[in-house]
Amino acid sequence: MSVEVEQKFLFDSDTLKAIEDIGDCVGQKRFHDQYFDTPDFQLTLRDVWLRRRKRSWELKCPIDPVKGSAEPGREQSLCTRYKEITSLPEIYQRVKEVIKDAREDCDADVPPSDEDDSWLSKLKLCCFAEFATTRRSFTLKGEDGVKIDLDQADFGYHVGEIEVLVPEGGDIQSAQEKIRHTAQRLGLNQERRVEGKMTAYLKRYRPEQYAILLSAHVL
Repeated sequence: MSVEVEQKFLFDSDTLKAIEDIGDCVGQKRFHDQYFDTPDFQLTLRDVWLRRRKRSWELKCPIDPVKGSAEPGREQSLCTRYKEITSLPEIYQRVKEVIKDAREDCDADVPPSDEDDSWLSKLKLCCFAEFATTRRSFTLKGEDGVKIDLDQADFGYHVGEIEVLVPEGGDIQSAQEKIRHTAQRLGLNQERRVEGKMTAYLKRYRPEQYAILLSAHVL
């Protein structure tokens, strides 16, 4: 299991040139995402995000605050930090723990496989967001472990991400410092957090869910 530490940013042609000056493009790909939750938003109200990309599942869960930090500093407030779980049996167990009304007969059943989607209906999970993204990825010269992704979603929103993956229990503060340094090199505005694709999607297409998550301070 790893922890994804990232900061989002808006980009234009000048930002792209700055990225190309300090990084190397490592490819472009297009992928299709589906996000799932219960009708009463039991997962997303806990900042838990269940996603299927192609036939692979991923669960993103929030982590505890950085140890030794009573109040989040600017670098922390601009960055998001999530555990990434990619094992479907573990995802299934975690989702069952979060959903209050998971039926008792789910406790004794066989963990699902990639070819079996019946667990979604058992847990009353349905798709609430679906979109495709074209992504260009860059690695940075002289900055080990830092990746930059430039995403263009098919609903008209584009956003960049500076990302560092940290093993669970690893040095998150060091990752945040790498991200802060990279943002400075790119001349990015670090005064406010930038909306991700999901926030933009919810605001546009799922206003009720967006309002509920906003009032719950998830977004």
